[in-house]
Amino acid sequence: MTETTAHPPQIDADGRAPSRLRLSGSWTLDFAGDIGAALKSVPAGIDAIDATGVERLDSVGVLQLLRFARRNDLDFDVLTFHESHQALVSAIEDVADDRPRKKREYGVSAALARLGRAVHNNWKEALALIGFLGETQVKLLRMFKEPGRFRPTATVFHMEQVGLDAVPLVALLCFLVGAVVAFLGANILRDFGAEIFVVELVSISFLREFAVLLTAIVLAGRTASAFTAQIGAMVSREEVDAIRTLGMDPIDLLVIPRMLALLVMLPLLTFIAMVFGLLGGLTVGAYSLDIPPQQYLARMHETMELRHFLVGLAKAPVFALLISLIGCLEGLQVEGTAQSVGERTTSSVVQSISMVIILDAFFAIWFMEMNV
Repeated sequence: MTETTAHPPQIDADGRAPSRLRLSGSWTLDFAGDIGAALKSVPAGIDAIDATGVERLDSVGVLQLLRFARRNDLDFDVLTFHESHQALVSAIEDVADDRPRKKREYGVSAALARLGRAVHNNWKEALALIGFLGETQVKLLRMFKEPGRFRPTATVFHMEQVGLDAVPLVALLCFLVGAVVAFLGANILRDFGAEIFVVELVSISFLREFAVLLTAIVLAGRTASAFTAQIGAMVSREEVDAIRTLGMDPIDLLVIPRMLALLVMLPLLTFIAMVFGLLGGLTVGAYSLDIPPQQYLARMHETMELRHFLVGLAKAPVFALLISLIGCLEGLQVEGTAQSVGERTTSSVVQSISMVIILDAFFAIWFMEMNV
């Protein structure tokens, strides 16, 4: 049996770039003293370190390099590691809080660079979402061919969690907004002696826009974050890897039940939101505008059109699909730390609410152009 000889750590200057160092040998616990001595002998003025030639690397070597970077006010990004060492370096980098913080750059060029990186990252997120949508749809169609993949218990559990538990919040919010819309509309219409048109204002605004938009925003903040946190915690505990190891598909187990639950519950919650929004307008009409409930309901019955109800309800499944996909995708993109779970949860809420509002604006323009 041939024994592999471990070479001590070595640091050499790059012949073509004197400010760049090349590391070689074994940067492990066995050579902890040699590593410290080698790093102390490094001259000042170093701006890059190439560690791709390191034969062996463990946590002691990575931590020593982190401390060296901190002492010399270097960003850890200036160190380049071999691809086989990246997983170890990333794991230690995530828990090592004493690394030097990256200095913020000021000026027009730095601001443009940050803007460019932000646009590039958003473009990558959009492409990832489109790809995830396609993958989920394919596996949803596969489920029709193989019904055994469907998880009814998980689906019903998530329907209760995202739907029934959200009813009080959605109802109260829409009742209050309906009352506010009626009150503000009455203040303007009173100058023209036309308070009765508050009925049309409340009914049309809630049936077409407010009910579905408020419900989607509430669920984007409440449900998308819950999906991301639940799946992200499973990723950080390596439970998703265990699911794959057992030959099961995380999309079938984690994503599709949540998506189906939201596709069912968001339209139902939208209907509840419409009812409570109209009740808010009715309450203000009865107690503040001196419009008797019978007259309010009769006016609403005469002027309410079915197309407004259908327009509002048609947007609910689209918002449900978007919120569930963003929440699940952000959860699956967690990279194993509690900090990453928090960052992805915040990102899923921001993305969901932003996309709901943008899509609602496109829907409004499209329905207006189609004269619906």
